[in-house]
Amino acid sequence: MSHDLHESLRDNVRILGDSLGRTIADDLGDGFVDKIETIRSLAKQGRQEDSEGRRELIEYLRALPEQDLLPVTRAFNQFLNFSNIAEQHYRARFRRVEDYKPGTQPDLGELFGRIRSAGHAPRKLVETLAAMRVELVLTAHPTEVIRRTLIRKYDAIDECLTTMEGATEREEIAGRARGRLEELISQAWHTDEIRHERPTPVDEAKWGFAVIENSLWQAVPDFHRELDDLLLASAGERLPLDAAPLRFASWMGGDRDGNPNVTGRVTEEVLLLGRWMAADLYARDLLRLKSELSMWKANGALRAEVGSDPEPYRALLKRLLARVEATRDWAKARLDGRPFDSDIPIIETRDQLYAPLLSCYRSLCDMGLDTIANGSLLDTLRRVAVFGVSLTKLDIRQESSRHAQVFDELSECLGLGRYREWDEEQRQAFLLEELESPRPLIPRRWDCSAETREVIDTFSVIAREHREALGTYVISMAGQPSDVLAVALLMKEVGGDMHLPIAPLFETLDDLNRAGDVIARLLSLPGYRRMAGDGQEVMIGYSDSAKDAGQLAAAWAQYRAQEQLVGICREHGVALTLFHGRGGTVGRGGGPAHAAILSQPPGSVNGSLRVTEQGEMIRFKFGQPDIALRSMEIYACAVLEATLLPPPDPEPVWREEMDRLSDVAHRAYVGVVREDPDFVPYFRSVTPESALGRLPLGSRPAKRRQEGGVESLRAIPWIFAWTQTRLMLPAWLGSGEAFATRLAEPDGRDRLRDMRERWPFFGTYLDMLEMLLAKADPDIAAYYERRLVDEPALQALGKSLRQRLSHLETALLDILDQDELLEHTPLIRQAIEVRNPYIDPLHGLQAELLQRNRDADGAISPELSRALMVTMAGIAAGLRNTG
Repeated sequence: MSHDLHESLRDNVRILGDSLGRTIADDLGDGFVDKIETIRSLAKQGRQEDSEGRRELIEYLRALPEQDLLPVTRAFNQFLNFSNIAEQHYRARFRRVEDYKPGTQPDLGELFGRIRSAGHAPRKLVETLAAMRVELVLTAHPTEVIRRTLIRKYDAIDECLTTMEGATEREEIAGRARGRLEELISQAWHTDEIRHERPTPVDEAKWGFAVIENSLWQAVPDFHRELDDLLLASAGERLPLDAAPLRFASWMGGDRDGNPNVTGRVTEEVLLLGRWMAADLYARDLLRLKSELSMWKANGALRAEVGSDPEPYRALLKRLLARVEATRDWAKARLDGRPFDSDIPIIETRDQLYAPLLSCYRSLCDMGLDTIANGSLLDTLRRVAVFGVSLTKLDIRQESSRHAQVFDELSECLGLGRYREWDEEQRQAFLLEELESPRPLIPRRWDCSAETREVIDTFSVIAREHREALGTYVISMAGQPSDVLAVALLMKEVGGDMHLPIAPLFETLDDLNRAGDVIARLLSLPGYRRMAGDGQEVMIGYSDSAKDAGQLAAAWAQYRAQEQLVGICREHGVALTLFHGRGGTVGRGGGPAHAAILSQPPGSVNGSLRVTEQGEMIRFKFGQPDIALRSMEIYACAVLEATLLPPPDPEPVWREEMDRLSDVAHRAYVGVVREDPDFVPYFRSVTPESALGRLPLGSRPAKRRQEGGVESLRAIPWIFAWTQTRLMLPAWLGSGEAFATRLAEPDGRDRLRDMRERWPFFGTYLDMLEMLLAKADPDIAAYYERRLVDEPALQALGKSLRQRLSHLETALLDILDQDELLEHTPLIRQAIEVRNPYIDPLHGLQAELLQRNRDADGAISPELSRALMVTMAGIAAGLRNTG
C-alpha cells in the first residue's frame, strides 16, 4: 500500500465532505462555511508549523461568537463521522478490517495451506472447526457515543457509496444515489447528535438485537458459505450442518455489576425480546423457503411426516411456520403483559426448529437436489445452529460482594453468626455443606434487604428460563473459591434445576496473581467438582487490572495467570475456557483481534474462546454484513491458528525480562497514580471527567460508588477522560521507565529487540503501544493544562507526565529501530494525519468550554453545554475508540 490513502478512500472522503459543506451552506450560509474552512486551514497549518501555528488556531476559536460554537463543533464532529463511514466502506470493499501492519492480513485459505504444510491432515481442519467454540459476547459498555438514529443514516450513506461505485456505466442509477446521499447528509446535519436521555438496559439490548437483524443475520450464512467452499477445496467436505465455530452471547440486560438499572424484571424482558425477534426473523426465512421449496420429490422419511401432500416441503414448512408465528405471538403477549392462548405449541428449543429443516435438507439431498438443499435452506440451518431460538445467550454478571451480602444477612437471620466475619475456610465449609444438603436453606418468607431480594429475584428468573437462552454466570471482583461456591449455592437454592457455568472474573493485579491458586483450590473440592463436571470457565479482566496496576504490569499478569490456569486445569483433567474481557482501547486490552489471540500463552486458546465486543467496536466490527463477515473470518483464523499452530513457549530469559520490566513499570505507575497527592486533583482539573457524567452514553453509572477518587471510577470513563485530552495516560504510564532502565544496560537493546521479533506477546504489546503513542499528542495535552490548571504544583506534574511520554516514544523507537511512529503501518498513520486537522479544533473548543463551564459553576447555557458534549463525541469519533 502506498503512503497515501487508497484513491477510492480519498474520493469518498471528498464526496462526503463536499456534500456536508453544501448542506451547511444551505443552513447557515456561505460565510459560515468560510469560517469552518479557515479553522480547518489553521489546524492544518498548526500541524505543519511550530506552536505559533497552533496559537493562531486557538486565538481564532476563542474569538468566535458564542452562537457559532455549537454549529462549529457540530460541523467538525459530522466530518469525522463521515470520514469513519468512508474508511469503513473502504475496509469492507477491500476486506481490510484490521490491517494494522501490511502483510499480516488474516486469510483462511492461506492458513489452511500452512496447516497442511505443518503436517496436519485435511480432515483435521474439518474436525477442529467443527469442535471450535468461539463466543463473541456483545456488551453494552458505554463507549458508543453515536445515536442509533444517526447510525441508521450512516449505514444508508454507505449503501449510497456502494451504489455509486457499482453504477459507473448507469448514470441514472448513480444520479439517484447521489441525490439520496445529499438527502441523508442533510438529515444527519439536522438531527441532534446527543441523546437527551440515557438509554435503558432494554434499549441497549434492542440495539444489540438490531445489529443481528441488520448485519449478522446475513453475515453468518455468508461466512459459512465461504468456509464451506474452502473446506471443499482443501478437505473435500463441508462443515457439519450443526457446527457453529462462532456464536454470539450478550451482556445487554444481564450485566448488573454496578448497574442498579438491570433488575430481574429487565433481564426477563430482554430474554423475551430475544425470543420474539428470533421468531420474527425465522418467520421471514420460513416464508421465503415455503415459497421456494415447491418441489414434489421427497424421501420416505419426509413423506412419513407429511402424508400424501403433493408439495411435501411446503407442508412441513407451513406447519413449522405456524409454530414459529405462535412463538412470536406468545413472546409479544408476554412483553405486553397480556394472556396468550393457542392450540399451537411454541418453539422452546433449537432442535424443535432445526429437526424439521434437517428433514427437508436430507430429503432434497436423497432426491439428488443438492443444489437446492445447499441454497437458502442451508443458510437457515446455519442460522439456527448459530443463533438458536434466542439470537444470543444472555450472560448474567454480578459483583461478588452482593452474593456475600445475601449470605451475611441469611447467616444472621438463622442465628449462625455473620458470614462476612468468617474466614475463607469457614465460608467454604458452610457453602459446601449446604450444597450437599437436601433441605432448603433460604426461608420461604424472609424479610431481607432490597439488595438481597434483587439478587434472589435474578436467580428466580434464571430458574424459569430455558437453558439454551442463558450463557455464563460471571462473578466480578472474584478473589476466593467461596465467591464461586456462593453462586453455586444460590443457583441450587433458587435456580432449581438450572446449572449455568460459573466464571470468576479476576480483574485486579492481586486477583490475577492469585487466580491459579484459587482455581486449583476450587477444583480440589469434591463437592464443587461433582457440580461443575469437567469444564471450567475463567474470565480475565483487562480494564480494571490496567487501571489498578498500569498497562505493562497488567498485561504480564494476565499472561502469567493464563499460563497457570492452563496448567492447573490440565492437571485436573478439566477443559478450560478463557473469557477475555477486552475493551476497544489499548488501555483496556483492545487492538487487532488476530494479533491479540495469537499473542496468548500456548494452550490457552485450544479451540475454545470467549471475548467481549464492547460499545462502538460492535459497530466497527459487526455493524455491516461485509465487515462482520471479515471480522468473523479473523476470529476463526486466529483461533484455528492458535489451536493447530500455537506460538512457542517463552524462553526463561524472556520471563525474567518481563518480571523486571513489569516491576519497574508497576512501581512507576503506582508512584504517580496512587502515591502522588497532586495526581487526582490534576486528573479532575485537566480532563473532562466531571462533565462526562452528563454525556448520556449508557445505562450504567460512571462510578461504582459516588464517593471516592480514581479507584471508584470505572475503567471506561477513566480512559475516556484521558483520551479526550490526547495524553492517553492509562495505556503507557510506567512503560517508559521500564524500557529506559533496560536500554541503559549493555545487553538491553538486543534483548528487547529479540523478544520483539520472536515472542508474539511482546511484539504485539509494542505494536499496540506504537499505535497508542501515534494518537497521543503532548502539545494538545499541554493546551488543556494551560487553559484549565492554575496551581503550580499541578502544572509541574503535568509537565513531568508529558516528559515521560516523550521519553517513552524515544525508547520505543529505539527498540523498534525506527525514525518515526507507524513507519511500517501507512494506512493507520495516514488515517490519523487526515483526521487531526478536524480533531484539533474540537480539542481547542472543548478546553474553552470546560473553562467557561467551571467559571459559570456548571451553569453555562444549554447550547454551550450541548456544544461541550458534541466535542466529546467528535473527538471520540476522530480517534475511533473511546473507552
